Amino acid sequence: MDLNRLSSAICSLAELIVRLRGPDGCPWDARQTDSSIKAYLIEEAYEVLEAIERSSPQDVCMELGDLFFQILFLAGIAEERKEFDFIDVIESVTEKMIRRHPHVFGNTRVDSVEEVAVNWAKIKKEEKGRSYDTSSLLQDVPAGLPALLRAHRLSQRASTAGFDWQNAGEVLKKVREELAELESALFNEDNDEVAEEIGDLMFSLVNLSRHMGFNAEHLLRLANQKFLERFEMMEKRLKTSGIPLGDATPRQMDQAWEEVKKNNMG
Repeated sequence: MDLNRLSSAICSLAELIVRLRGPDGCPWDARQTDSSIKAYLIEEAYEVLEAIERSSPQDVCMELGDLFFQILFLAGIAEERKEFDFIDVIESVTEKMIRRHPHVFGNTRVDSVEEVAVNWAKIKKEEKGRSYDTSSLLQDVPAGLPALLRAHRLSQRASTAGFDWQNAGEVLKKVREELAELESALFNEDNDEVAEEIGDLMFSLVNLSRHMGFNAEHLLRLANQKFLERFEMMEKRLKTSGIPLGDATPRQMDQAWEEVKKNNMG
C-alpha cells in the first residue's frame, strides 16, 4: 500500500466534504445532519454487500467508496460541533484493535478461534468497567440490525459467557423440538402460539447456522437471490410455451418451477 497516496486521497476527500458543507458549497449537503445521513449509511452498507455477493471487484470498490464518504461526512459534521474529528475516529479504532488483539500485539497465547472470541468479550467487559455485566454485553447488540443478523450476534455473544449448545447436533435437536411445537400450534389453530413458535424455530435455525460456521442473514440473502433467479427463469419458460405469467395456472407454474429446479440443481 502506498501510504503517501493513501494520505493524499483521504485529505482530498476530507477537503471536498468541507467545501460541500461550506458557504459556497452545496445547499443540500450543508443541510444534512446525523439523523438524515444515517439512512444513507445503511443503504450504502447494503450496496457493498450486494456488490460482494455479485463477486464484482469493480462494484465493491465503488460501493466501498460511497460508504467511506458517508463515514467521513458524519465525522465532518461532528468536527463542526467540536465533538471529534476523523483523526480521532481512526486513532480510537486503531488503539482498540491493538488492545483487543493481545495474541497479536502482546504476549497472550491462544490456541483456537473460540479462545479469541472469549478473550475479546473479556477485554470488552473490562473496557466498559465493572458494571458491565453479561446482560449489558447482549444489550450492546444494536436493535436496528436485521433480525436474523441480530439473532446471530445475540447468540454469539451469549456463547462467550458459556451459554450455548455443545455442537450442531444438539442445536438440530432443538430445531426439531421447535418444529414439533409449531406443528402442535398449527393443529390447535392457535395463531398467537403459531407466531411465537415460528419465531422460536427461526431463532433455533440461526443458531444451527452459527454452529456450522455460517451467518443466517447471509444464507437467507443467498436463498432470496436464488428464488428470484428461478422465478425469472420460470416466467421465461412459461412465455416460451406461450403462457403469460398472469394467465398461468398454479399447476402450470409448479410444473415450470420444477423444470427450472431440475435444470438448476442447488
